[in-house]
Amino acid sequence: MLSLFRRIMKNTDGATAIEYTLIISLIAVAAIASMRTVGGKVSNVLSNTTTAMS
Repeated sequence: MLSLFRRIMKNTDGATAIEYTLIISLIAVAAIASMRTVGGKVSNVLSNTTTAMS
């Protein structure tokens, strides 16, 4: 049992996968937040353009 625990503690592949998953998740959240902000601004510009053309 002790040798199994030692082998699990030495194996870092799972930890690396978890770290990569966390990093990718943070990047995705930041990208979604920035796209929402930019999307709102683009919508306002298009709305203003439509109003000006009317």
